[in-house]
Amino acid sequence: MAKATYKDAGVDLDVYAESMSRLPRLVKRTFSPRVMQLDGGFAGLFKLDFDNALFARKYEDPVLISCTDGVGTKIKLAIDSGKHDTVGIDLVAMCVNDAICCGAEPLFFLDYVAMGKDDPELLEQLVTGITNGCVDSDCALIGGETAIMPDLYKVGDYDMAGFCVGVADRKHLIDGKAIADGDVVLGISSSGVHSNGFSLVRKVVFDIAGLQLDDHIEALGGTVGETLLTPTKIYVRPVRQVLAHYKIKNVVHGIAHITGGGLQENLERILPKNVDVEIKKGSWPQLPVFPWLQELGEIEDAEMGRVFNMGIGLVVIVSSYYAASVQKMLDEGGCDVFEIGKVTSGSGKVELI
Repeated sequence: MAKATYKDAGVDLDVYAESMSRLPRLVKRTFSPRVMQLDGGFAGLFKLDFDNALFARKYEDPVLISCTDGVGTKIKLAIDSGKHDTVGIDLVAMCVNDAICCGAEPLFFLDYVAMGKDDPELLEQLVTGITNGCVDSDCALIGGETAIMPDLYKVGDYDMAGFCVGVADRKHLIDGKAIADGDVVLGISSSGVHSNGFSLVRKVVFDIAGLQLDDHIEALGGTVGETLLTPTKIYVRPVRQVLAHYKIKNVVHGIAHITGGGLQENLERILPKNVDVEIKKGSWPQLPVFPWLQELGEIEDAEMGRVFNMGIGLVVIVSSYYAASVQKMLDEGGCDVFEIGKVTSGSGKVELI
């Protein structure tokens, strides 16, 4: 009788070791002086503050802020297209964009990747995307886990989850409580569908319309795959620049990451019960991907608004006195920003008018 081995069960430890050997050079590009090296350790270490006085944060009452998320069925498109170096950006974006809604400075990130069979090249592409997202958000990738589970995932299939930890001084926390009648609602453009609603996207594009990933669509100015795999925009740097500029006054009263649920549901999450928000339809340019999807699937307006971001990936609610200044700073930070609405007295509702 032959002796059983881990390799016979579907896990090759030699290939796994090769996969792990490709990661350190990628991970270290995300490090800041706050990362403490612990080669071979079982955890990642991160200093809350800098030793260097020039960069010291000097927190008075630091609050840790944590977020976790995945990429969803957008991963299926990456698998089908064979392009795996962008969904890692989505993974980071979905976490750090949530963290900045509280005014956090993202500190570090950890990832979890589950695969059906160890594939060093595939893992390298995935982690390349993750580290690109971490560099873009000034967030250190200090740990992760790669699980090979042949009984749960088919060969070539994988899934990812991400975990972000950030910090903010308690006095600078943004929780929406300061939102008041007269505040201005600024919308920052998304890069496209981002990472929500892809079960509906896939049904419409591939099942109903019968399109292929490499089909060129004139209305989109590119292929189906290029459009749908455009990574989620990361808003950390421009928002952090605004928050760092106003160190004394808290002029940003609320921030909402527009994900599943759309503008209405995500904005209502942060509104006090004594105000409403009026969003003016047509106050920002429409990205081509949304009318294209709507026409393909004959999707009703209400359903589109509930499922997709409709071109606005982040909403920032600010004091009217500072709105023009904040809008200018965000614009200079590389964002397309539009005044899309206002805050009125009310009962915590969002209305599109």
